[in-house]
Amino acid sequence: MLLLLAAGGVEAAELQKFPDVVSAKVQARGADSFDFDVTVSSPYDTPKRYADAFRVMGRDGVVFGERQLLHDHAGEQPFTRDLYGVKIPPGIRVVVIQAKDQQHGYGGKTIEVVMPGR
Repeated sequence: MLLLLAAGGVEAAELQKFPDVVSAKVQARGADSFDFDVTVSSPYDTPKRYADAFRVMGRDGVVFGERQLLHDHAGEQPFTRDLYGVKIPPGIRVVVIQAKDQQHGYGGKTIEVVMPGR
């Protein structure tokens, strides 16, 4: 984590390296199909660096679904996007949601979501 210090050593700001998942809502769509609304906070600072995806995965890292984001959200922070029809195997009770940006890839704060009805 990178810190900027003002004159005299006082912390002026903390830079966010990765986009963070701020919140997520999940709704059952069918037996093993789920819809997600995911809110991401991106450290957008240049057109070449913006949050360009998020994924839903198991705690073991198996990816169940990914949403690609095709443009920046510089004027909309944090922002919420959906991912519909994600197939989650019956034995999975908790999923992890993680975001990425073009420069640093996946990282940042994740959210664990309990699957409804399981």
